[in-house]
Amino acid sequence: MAFLGATPGRTPQGPEPGAAPASFPSLAPVSGPGEAKVDDDEEEPAEIHLCVLWNSGYLGIAYYDTSDSTIHFMPDAPDHESLKLLQRVLDEINPRSVVTSAKQDENMTRFLGKLASQEHREPKRPEIIFLPSVDFGLEISKQRILSGNYSFIPDSMTATEKILFLSSIIPFDCLLTVRALGGLLKFLGRRRIGVELEDYNVSVPILGFKKFVLTHLVSIDQDTYSVLQIFKSESHPSVYKVACGLKEGLSLFGILNRCRCKWGEKLLRLWFTRPTQDLVELNSRLDVIQFFLVPQNLDMAQMLHRLLGHIKNVPLILKRMKLSHTKVNDWQVLYKTVYSALGLRDACRSLPQSIQIFRDIAQEFSDDLHHIASLIGKVVDFEGSLAENRFTVLPNIDPEIDEKKRRLMGLPSFLTEVAQKELENLDSRIPSCSVIYIPLIGFLLSIPRLPSMVEAIDFEIEGLDFMFLSEEKLHYRSARTKELDALLGDLHCEIRDQETLLMYQLQCQVLARAAVLTRVLDLASRLDVLLALASAARDYGYSRPQYSPQLLGVRIQNGRHPLMELCARTFVPNSTECSGDKGRVKIITGPNSSGKSIYLKQVGLITFMALVGSFVPAEEAEIGAVDAIFTRIHSCESISLGLSTFMIDLNQVAKAVNNATEQSLVLIDEFGKGTNTVDGLALLAAVLRHWLALGSMCPHIFVATNFLSLVQLQLLPQGPLVQYLTMGTCEDGNDLVFFYQVCEGVASASHACHTAAQAGLPDKLIARGKEVSDLIRSGKTIKPVKELLKENQMENCQTLVDKFLELDLEDPNLDLDIFLTQEVLPAATAIL
Repeated sequence: MAFLGATPGRTPQGPEPGAAPASFPSLAPVSGPGEAKVDDDEEEPAEIHLCVLWNSGYLGIAYYDTSDSTIHFMPDAPDHESLKLLQRVLDEINPRSVVTSAKQDENMTRFLGKLASQEHREPKRPEIIFLPSVDFGLEISKQRILSGNYSFIPDSMTATEKILFLSSIIPFDCLLTVRALGGLLKFLGRRRIGVELEDYNVSVPILGFKKFVLTHLVSIDQDTYSVLQIFKSESHPSVYKVACGLKEGLSLFGILNRCRCKWGEKLLRLWFTRPTQDLVELNSRLDVIQFFLVPQNLDMAQMLHRLLGHIKNVPLILKRMKLSHTKVNDWQVLYKTVYSALGLRDACRSLPQSIQIFRDIAQEFSDDLHHIASLIGKVVDFEGSLAENRFTVLPNIDPEIDEKKRRLMGLPSFLTEVAQKELENLDSRIPSCSVIYIPLIGFLLSIPRLPSMVEAIDFEIEGLDFMFLSEEKLHYRSARTKELDALLGDLHCEIRDQETLLMYQLQCQVLARAAVLTRVLDLASRLDVLLALASAARDYGYSRPQYSPQLLGVRIQNGRHPLMELCARTFVPNSTECSGDKGRVKIITGPNSSGKSIYLKQVGLITFMALVGSFVPAEEAEIGAVDAIFTRIHSCESISLGLSTFMIDLNQVAKAVNNATEQSLVLIDEFGKGTNTVDGLALLAAVLRHWLALGSMCPHIFVATNFLSLVQLQLLPQGPLVQYLTMGTCEDGNDLVFFYQVCEGVASASHACHTAAQAGLPDKLIARGKEVSDLIRSGKTIKPVKELLKENQMENCQTLVDKFLELDLEDPNLDLDIFLTQEVLPAATAIL
């Protein structure tokens, strides 16, 4: 409230020139600079807390995700004694902590001990937490689940209705899952995840339960993701954004990620980490992409993409509502999100209902969205809220609030009249005064400090109670200001309290309909991903893959590397035929830099893209039953691992040997080069012979190698399982021309000298290398270079002469025998 009062002429006027508003900070949290404009998607780093139980060959798993405040559970699932399924879950979700019972099976104890001992696990290994086995009791777990405080369950439900509602979501017949959920809820309540600083009666927010399954998934390890450049994290180049963490570099995810909302990007990353063999799911994704690739549907795709840009972080807003931490900007963001969702619904109702996602959006975006949008639009005063940085309501919502606001708006002129009457009763030396209103304190009389007012005793004025001095203004309570306090009260606080109550009621209305908002986010993010994949397919000329469950392997017609074709001026496409029992093991030879590695990665990437439901960079692609992709292409070296390069290579190959099936795709590039040539060649041959001995159970293997002896010495058995391929080249004089085309046959030489010349090595060194290579190949003796030998002889002779001339022959302590033995003879031997 501004200063109001009389001017030095002792006539009541408006505010004094230059007077600053006199008010104390409000009790509501004050935003920092620009907070009202902070992106609504800002969120704390997500943490995942997982609870797992293992019993009689079955796993029960549940985890809490702080990013959306939801609990995810997996119905009881069978797992091998080595707990491979659990390891896959850990690799995918990377939990911050793993909670389990202190009473455990030996297999689980061994597994957790190994997990806790992984000092160099990337990212950081999880914290292992043991709770008493009584916390995982079946009955107590059921009671804990049923008695939980969940915002998505309407308060109007009776206890019986609540049980029926939860039974439709949680499979209470999965006993291990129920016990895992009970243990997880116990852990969350004990650790108070996300509400550590709140009052103890504030519970951990749980906005929903979601089921997840890992069936039909294709197994891909982290090494494969790295070498195929499916993901690639890089440091941010801007010094102003270093704190934001890593950014996505040149990767498959980077070129396909055209999502407009954060949750679409998150879902795309999830699809990339969960490639699937579920043909129904894959074809449903491809149907949507194909629909948006039709030219007449381009405008609709662009309109939907624009609407998706307004779908924001709803779980974060709902979490803040649950904790009563709602920000001013949250209401505006939620309002735009809901109206954009209604726009998506109306658009999808005009699209073919034969496509699943259009039908789901048209049906499941219910009238609850209209109700939420209507409530927010009719109640929230967005402009006033942003101006005052707190929740304010529109006029005609609450008559009592409107009346108090009118009284507050009429205060300036009224206080000017009061100030005029107060000035008449003051000492004539006081030039002016004003009556001000300060929230939580009330009405005060403010007068300027006179030169004669030096000490505190000088501030005393008869009939006035001195309160404080601020900015050369003296503030007092008078009889009239006390009357104003009694008459008008603390209007600011009363208005704020009533508006806060309305905000709470509005929050309850929104939280009661949180289920539809969660569904909006799920379907909108899915549509966002499919539109992004359609946009990339249109720009890069991708085609729809076909799936054949009866086909073991892949068939690719004129395939391209999705990343390399964007970096190279021209790219030569190559076909791949890998099916049936013929040519299951492909041995690819050719000069260095001829494109062998690119070809291997191309096959892996096209297969991967088809298994996430994307169009692929090929004229045609037929993907059979593929259950895993294994690679040994690059050595991901790290000092912290304490392993040699060759040991890392061996670990990657061992993983493929121990886990690959007849439906697996194995890509091996230059295995064996990290050790002795003979040993490396022998290991490569042994691995391939092991797979070939499996016959029809052999995986589909692509091996790029420069070990031509593998073919020349006939180290592999002859038969239809082995197919030899090479990269086409042509020698033009001293130059070697690469065709980058895969064809049948075996390379005659590695042409290392040509590659060395391209790398810029001196001609002299290249000539010598070729000479030594020819001598080794022909079995002849390698002799030193004569010119180099003569030069070394002269240097050694000159050194010996210099040492002899330095001798003092008249020195009585000189022993020529020792000199001859220690100096002359070794030097002479070296010369000869």
